[in-house]
Amino acid sequence: MLEGNRVSRISVRGFAVASATAVTTVGAVVGVASGSASSTSDNMETAASDATTLLAEVPVGQQAPVQSLSLAQQADAQAAAAESTAKKAVEESARLQAAETAKEKKAAADAQAKKEKEAKEAKEREAKERATRDKQRDASSFTAKSSYSIAEVKEMARQMIPADQFQCFSNIVEKESGWRYTAQNPSSGAYGLVQAYPGTKMASAGADWRTNPATQIKWGLNYMNGKYDSPCGAWTFWQANRWY
Repeated sequence: MLEGNRVSRISVRGFAVASATAVTTVGAVVGVASGSASSTSDNMETAASDATTLLAEVPVGQQAPVQSLSLAQQADAQAAAAESTAKKAVEESARLQAAETAKEKKAAADAQAKKEKEAKEAKEREAKERATRDKQRDASSFTAKSSYSIAEVKEMARQMIPADQFQCFSNIVEKESGWRYTAQNPSSGAYGLVQAYPGTKMASAGADWRTNPATQIKWGLNYMNGKYDSPCGAWTFWQANRWY
């Protein structure tokens, strides 16, 4: 070394490595010339080992370029991983949104289908009720007779009462008069098939209310519809109270 000049450790080590390599090379040439192949191989391995040992002793500050390269690779790997994760998150979000949209569309379609079904059923029900009403006969359409059997009176009722209400109407008449159109309550004076009280109320349906069961049926049906919405509504009340 020269006085006053400081040579870095890496420079010294580098020089040593170069010197060792040079010596090894010269030795190898000499060895080849003298036919000593084994000596040459040993010298080369020794020189390589020394060089590796010397490089391992490179100060930390001199390793910065190598470390920077490694950090850059790690950063690239992390960035790629983050990008992949973000891409998967976007795809999953899109999938969930598509599923939710499909669910909402199905719910809307089901609701529309239900609405259309209910409208169709209501229309069919109305048509059926209209057809039933058209088939029903008015009290005036029956020929007046001097007397009627219970079977005849029931048949009149079947033709005048809506089919889905007939049984309820029949239940009440059976309880009130046993289908006898001239039945009269001796204590109250209630009269006829439906035991109108007083019997004169049935005059609103026809002047022949005493002798015509059709007139009594007409009045009874109007009374039940007006007070209980239907004969079945009247029958429900009758069962709870034994009167209507």
